[in-house]
Amino acid sequence: MVEERKYDPSLPVPKHVAVIMDGNGRWAQERGLKRTDGHSEGLKALKRVVIAAHKMGIKVLTAYAFSTENWKRPLSEVNYLMSLPKVLNDEILPDLIENNVQVRLSGSFDQVPMGTKKYIQNAMDQTKHNTGLILNIAFNYGSRDEITKGVREIAQAVVDGELRVKDINEDTISNHLYTAQLGEFADPDLMIRSSGEVRLSNYLLWQLAYSEMIFTDTKWPDFDEAVMQACIGEFQHRNRRFGKIDV
Repeated sequence: MVEERKYDPSLPVPKHVAVIMDGNGRWAQERGLKRTDGHSEGLKALKRVVIAAHKMGIKVLTAYAFSTENWKRPLSEVNYLMSLPKVLNDEILPDLIENNVQVRLSGSFDQVPMGTKKYIQNAMDQTKHNTGLILNIAFNYGSRDEITKGVREIAQAVVDGELRVKDINEDTISNHLYTAQLGEFADPDLMIRSSGEVRLSNYLLWQLAYSEMIFTDTKWPDFDEAVMQACIGEFQHRNRRFGKIDV
């Protein structure tokens, strides 16, 4: 849980923050609203967090927007989630452009409706020349699926004679994951999950190997700059040893 450690703008911040935006449905149900209302509020929270991250100097924010497992949810909820990229374009994209945010995608367009693809692609096209924070949207994303896809590509390269088995290393695998497009920022420094759940839910399993993790009871629709600063403040007081010991 997040301790009361204040964010200090003079201290380093994580370069890449990954978030699991959990608790939208429960937030809505607690207020007698529809689950879809929670997802709508969650999108507004994402905008607040992106702008807050941009102000703090964070380079990449990866947001878990729709997992490969989310297809198992009720059809009405899935259809609503597929409509959110349109809302992003209509209501949030202008603010992202104003703040020099670049939108990217980590995930697969398989199964994704054509209209949803169009709005995601438009957000990427409209922001591709922006040079500020990268909002990396994990959409139709599952880490096991991502790793399996990468292993297939590596195996095919071996079959085609483009790669020797003895030359396969950690970099080889990293370079065949969706996050390879992020270059030096591919692996998150910090992962935040909202709403009190303490699990990774098939999210960035390879990339989070040495990430700091914060699990907060705050549900995602309630996230704002203050909550984000509290999470970053906690990170700033962590001692990252990467398997080594203090000397």
